[in-house]
Amino acid sequence: MLEKLKGADLTNWRTGPVEGRASVAERNLDIGFPFGWYAIDLSTSLAVGEVRPLRYFSQDLAMWRGEDGQVRIIDAYCKHLGAHMGHGGKVHGNLLECPFHAWRYDGEEGIVKEIPYSKSIPPQVKRKCTRTWHVTEANRFIWIWYHPEDAAPLFDVVHLPEATDPEWTDYDVFEWNVYGSIQNMAENGVDVAHFKYIHGTANVPLGELRWGDWGRGATVKAKMGTPWGEVDGEISYDTMGPGQSWTRFTGISETLLVACITPVELDHVHVRFCFTQPKAQAEGERAGLARAIIRDICKQFDQDKIIWDRQKFEPNALICEGDGPIAQFRKYYARYYVA
Repeated sequence: MLEKLKGADLTNWRTGPVEGRASVAERNLDIGFPFGWYAIDLSTSLAVGEVRPLRYFSQDLAMWRGEDGQVRIIDAYCKHLGAHMGHGGKVHGNLLECPFHAWRYDGEEGIVKEIPYSKSIPPQVKRKCTRTWHVTEANRFIWIWYHPEDAAPLFDVVHLPEATDPEWTDYDVFEWNVYGSIQNMAENGVDVAHFKYIHGTANVPLGELRWGDWGRGATVKAKMGTPWGEVDGEISYDTMGPGQSWTRFTGISETLLVACITPVELDHVHVRFCFTQPKAQAEGERAGLARAIIRDICKQFDQDKIIWDRQKFEPNALICEGDGPIAQFRKYYARYYVA
């Protein structure tokens, strides 16, 4: 099926709905969202004075960039009469103005600071009355901290020097909606046996595994064939929390993949793959190889999406020899959930 999809048809398949899938409960996906930093959008997509509605973590949110250039996010619904402030809201200085009656919210304190038509502000909204979200900008993206108990961030977004290096290309962005579990998607990385049957390749060696307090990774070294002969190649993969991962490819054509993986619902994950490469390689004699690497990575993700869109989460999975460290991964990943 995938081989027949090109251009707009492929893009629509990647981002379109998947009909007829089983429910969240039937697929054992009602396990909550893991906490961490998650990418919301490219920083350049939100101008000063702009308001944007968001839907992530099964919640409606309102995001805006104030006159001071800072991004703020709060719960979307006005405490007055329930208007969704992400639709039609306005920026007033650094405050978010509700489109219904112009109540103005402070995005840090979560209080109503001004009601233009009233001589007084109800005491219930003079103190914190709506959830405010921790926001930061890094690697050309806006990031939001999710925690089910609204706890403060336990770790930081990792800054990647290539992402803002003028000698590297602008992001080449590819987007998917995956109708499955963010944990199943992460587990895929240590499931070495599936590479043969899904991607048609030999089992991929795990390389040197790294297990940190809040991040994990691996480095694989291998000989890689090119039109100029065999070269020493390396693939180094790292994560920080469940929402930020990045992979560096060296050898054939140096490439950085920034993977932004953000839950929308318990069975819906918004994914963006952002590729950047040294301009000298992306625009030089190796430009064809550079593009081929990106096509191959996206093709493999397409192949995985077919499984993920209808996959259950098996809490008591039957693991056999050759599957890879799935049990170790699950024990590690459990730290991102609140019991």
